[in-house]
Amino acid sequence: MSHYKPYPAYKDSGVEWIGRVPEHWQTLRIKRAAQLRNERRNDAPKGWNYVGLEDVEPESGSYTPSESSSRQSDDSMVGVFHAGDVLYSKLRPYLRKAIVANQDGVCSTEFLVLTAGRAQAPWLHRWLLTPDVTQQIEAGCEGTKMPRADWEHIGSIPMPLPPPAEQSAIAAALDRESARIDALIAKKTRFIELLKEKRQALITYAVTKGLDPNVKMKDSGVEWVGEVPEHWEIRRIGTLYREAARDGEIGLPVLSISIHDGITDEELGKEDRARRVDLIEDRTKYQKVVPGDLAYNMMRAWQGGFGAVQVEGLVSPAYVVAEPIKELSSDYIEKLLRTSMAIEEMRRFSRGIADFRQRLYWEHFRDLHVCFPPPAEQRGIIDYIQRQTGRIRRIESYTLRSIELLRERRSALITAAVTGQIDLRGAARS
Repeated sequence: MSHYKPYPAYKDSGVEWIGRVPEHWQTLRIKRAAQLRNERRNDAPKGWNYVGLEDVEPESGSYTPSESSSRQSDDSMVGVFHAGDVLYSKLRPYLRKAIVANQDGVCSTEFLVLTAGRAQAPWLHRWLLTPDVTQQIEAGCEGTKMPRADWEHIGSIPMPLPPPAEQSAIAAALDRESARIDALIAKKTRFIELLKEKRQALITYAVTKGLDPNVKMKDSGVEWVGEVPEHWEIRRIGTLYREAARDGEIGLPVLSISIHDGITDEELGKEDRARRVDLIEDRTKYQKVVPGDLAYNMMRAWQGGFGAVQVEGLVSPAYVVAEPIKELSSDYIEKLLRTSMAIEEMRRFSRGIADFRQRLYWEHFRDLHVCFPPPAEQRGIIDYIQRQTGRIRRIESYTLRSIELLRERRSALITAAVTGQIDLRGAARS
């Protein structure tokens, strides 16, 4: 932002955390520049859309409404908004969810619906999403687990305000610059998706075709596997593993299985555990796992919820633990079972009336057929995968960091503009 110039003259805003503002700007409370629209109804006009908290992207101001008839229950109360209103989520304000409505609709009553007054909607929207304002809003929230802000507190927060024409000029400049940054973020996000696809394709080919492009192939006789190298074996899981049933031991860490990363090597903190599930106090009620085991979540197997165990630990009694009965790399089998073809096969073997209730029991899992090479070749394939995917993950990490920096730049630019640290009046026309 060094290429943007400051305003010619400044004055003290009278608010310590805002600091100086351009000399011709006002500083007034939000409730003097916008009004609360407090319309409520039990039904939505035909054709109107519904906006829930889950429809709004944090910080970005983008949202995806849906037909109100498909989201609103008959007896639920909703808020009414009109095109140009600002919707601000009073629930968990640290998520920074706010939008400018582009059409009439209804919304969750967890939104405050604000109508623009002296503050134009784009200006009000951006001011509400600045980090300093979020901090001020959080300071007045009630509740710890589900903090909520109220209009009385938000309305009392000060806001710098330039003349109307200047608000429009600054908003236009920010729109242009934000669009440029968002386009870069979109390109980098797509690049990460392509890297993930490349990584999965590399793993799938390695664990089903091997590393030798000149090896003679044969039909595996298993539809989801297809052709494999001639010297590879095709066996039922039940001939390679048996179900383990070990009692838990005090002092061992409780491990978790992720559909993205397999099994952890250490116990996760409460803030990192899925759905914030509390651990059972009596650890003997868990199952013990040892290095070399293959463990899976019965309810998430069809999504790839498998893990090759690397350390001694404990897993949920709802998991299935399998120990190898022949020389075999569970790392290799885990990667094979995470391929899209294997996941689809496990979905077929799972039992349940709906996807979220599907369970893969041991008596069905053991009947799956898998392919695998000799032990030395398994280790070679795993080493190759680790080297190649490690390189890809490093590129992903660099790209994610660049996306984070772009988002920080966008946030800093908006904050600087709406507090008058930089003068964007001319930038709107460039």
